[in-house]
Amino acid sequence: MFERHIADWDSAYANGANIAGSDRWPAAWAEPAQAFRDALSAEGRARLDIAYGDGPRNRFDLFLPKAAPRGLVVVIHGGYWLETDKSLWSHLANGAVSSGFAVAMPSYSLCPEIRIGGIVREIGTAIGKAAAMVGGPLMLTGHSAGGHLATRMVTTTTPLAADVARRIRNVVSISGLHDLRPIMYTAMNKELAIDEEEALAESPALLRPVDGARITCWAGGGERAEFLRQNALLANIWTGLGATTSVVIEPDRHHYSIVDGLADPAHPLTQSLISN
Repeated sequence: MFERHIADWDSAYANGANIAGSDRWPAAWAEPAQAFRDALSAEGRARLDIAYGDGPRNRFDLFLPKAAPRGLVVVIHGGYWLETDKSLWSHLANGAVSSGFAVAMPSYSLCPEIRIGGIVREIGTAIGKAAAMVGGPLMLTGHSAGGHLATRMVTTTTPLAADVARRIRNVVSISGLHDLRPIMYTAMNKELAIDEEEALAESPALLRPVDGARITCWAGGGERAEFLRQNALLANIWTGLGATTSVVIEPDRHHYSIVDGLADPAHPLTQSLISN
């Protein structure tokens, strides 16, 4: 018989405290991200701080390949809907850009100034504006809270316009948070203010995927058990609702290093995102 009970929800969702040398992040991303922006700006292939709304964080960066884009990839940052921004992630566009895709990276308003439902609507607006600028198929990915936001876009209550939603070919949720109800038990919910109504309305695992949804749930072998459970959870439920799903556990990766593959055009993470 196997029993499991979580007594400490804060520990269950604490990443930094359970990763050796975690104080390197997110600062470790800042230098390569800046170098990537500088390099593409020098080549005229970076359009920075494009406004998609009225809020100070309603901005996205757009990185362009050398030739006409094969489509658009949207990469959504994490940070528990409470912290970080697009500026730390720029270098992670390299895999898709080097493969011929344009990449949009939005920032969004943060809790507690906004509810998670409001962030969902902001991301929908950002994707809509980026999609109007770049034609072709649309692929979405995001990390942690960003994984939640990416998968939320392919539910039947998506904020996306129908013509934009129809263009989505693939979603890769990296260490995504797909059921918000456990987060209600953590101390950070004082700022997130998730209640039962919002959890039911905004948890992808509790919603139906759109027809034809295709999703890969990707996590690191060194993740906290709750992230591995959340990773498997969405694929398990959505398989039963008609979506095409897959689950990948990448060995020797933890919650921060798991995103590194996006910077490499040959890495399986990038290939999974841009594949047909």
